[in-house]
Amino acid sequence: MPTRNRGKHPNDDKLFAEKWHPIFKEAIDDYSFLMSRGYAMNSTLQIVGSRYKLNKRQRMAILRVGAAKQNIRLRKSKEIQTSFLKNKTVSIDGFNLLILLESALSGAFVFKGRDGTYRDISSVHGTYKRVQKTEAAITLVGNALKKMEVSLVEWYLDAPISNSGRLKKMLLEISQEYQYNWTVELVNNPDKVLAENCKIIVSSDGWVIDHAPNWFNLGGHLIDQDLENLNILAF
Repeated sequence: MPTRNRGKHPNDDKLFAEKWHPIFKEAIDDYSFLMSRGYAMNSTLQIVGSRYKLNKRQRMAILRVGAAKQNIRLRKSKEIQTSFLKNKTVSIDGFNLLILLESALSGAFVFKGRDGTYRDISSVHGTYKRVQKTEAAITLVGNALKKMEVSLVEWYLDAPISNSGRLKKMLLEISQEYQYNWTVELVNNPDKVLAENCKIIVSSDGWVIDHAPNWFNLGGHLIDQDLENLNILAF
């Protein structure tokens, strides 16, 4: 069994301590305001990060939480509720969902975006490594979607990421063991594939949600309904 986990960075307790919370709220308010006015994301983050003297990980959190008001409205307008999932096909942004749940289960800080999604600040850096909570995260997804009576689950993984083939094998083995009706595809650009997909998308990636016809906030559902004692921050 893997000994690594996707928990907190050694400095995260200091970087996201309670004394920072009022600062984060102001910073996210400013970031969201400027984004709503059409400013570019990178320049906006640079302006806000410099003003509030935020380091790289703190800026990543601002990026995960904030959003332009028009994007929030768009995302909310396309969000599918649980009651509409029965007998439907769901297409999952694989690494996006799995790393979020691994992080949450491992005790890392998870940030609630102003669009209602939850996001982590982990990164696979081109290589995915299985962690202690990987199987728990996968079965959490499988059991939830099975309970919702989803007819088919399609997982999409980034082919260029190392070990994506191993994860595909693991997903299929678990689906066979627990009788989940799953397919797993390795594609070069899952974001594009999912955005053009006419099925129900599962992702917390803002670009994917903005471009897909509809989406289900499965990560948010699982965190709100099925998990306890998490390190969630909302501003």
